[in-house]
Amino acid sequence: MSLSRRNRQPEIMDQPGLATDAHRQALTALARINWLSRSSMILWPALRELAQRESGRTLRVLDVACGGGDVTITLAKRARREKRRLEFVGCDVSEVALSIARHRAERCRCQVEFFRANVIEDDLPAGFDALICSLFLHHLADHDAEWLLRRMGAAVARLVLVNDLVRSRRGYLLAVAASRLLTRSRVVQVDGPLSVAGAFTPAEVLKMAGRAGLAGATVCRHWPSRFLLQWWKPRA
Repeated sequence: MSLSRRNRQPEIMDQPGLATDAHRQALTALARINWLSRSSMILWPALRELAQRESGRTLRVLDVACGGGDVTITLAKRARREKRRLEFVGCDVSEVALSIARHRAERCRCQVEFFRANVIEDDLPAGFDALICSLFLHHLADHDAEWLLRRMGAAVARLVLVNDLVRSRRGYLLAVAASRLLTRSRVVQVDGPLSVAGAFTPAEVLKMAGRAGLAGATVCRHWPSRFLLQWWKPRA
């Protein structure tokens, strides 16, 4: 498969008729992969910096398209351990994902709120100091991805963070291997490589951020085959 351009194909996870059991199994598998790839730690340093810059008050962080909430909850637990004044909220379009996220939060006694939202069609809520998005951008068509970045930049008070896959041969091979070694979920085994083929390169996402009005955004690579887009909103 050529990876010189995005090869975005329908993923099983995005199908509205996906069986609940298969969806839950896939979200459990993705949480395991996120833990092993330390997804939350890609996001945490910038959130810690935000907490240090704005240390006089409690800051609100919205995880856009949070899925099963594992990254959101891990960040909330990290903030609690480090005594950072950060309050986390997650939103997703899937009631199955939200049910799992709420159960995880209750089980670990984390005060994380989750609510339903279609982040492409619905307005992003105001009142958040940081908006984060993890492993969602590659699911979107180019115009929707740019539209989401534009709306995140408009809605946020201080910081936008986007953690996602890098489209590369190495990343594709890693996705094939990891999806087969780490889970029996057929959804993840099929969707993992498709996600990499449909992902952006760091150069592509940086250009897209510029078109979306996120002037001065930076993009850096992270292990394993991830990137982090970071944008600090200029003070008014």
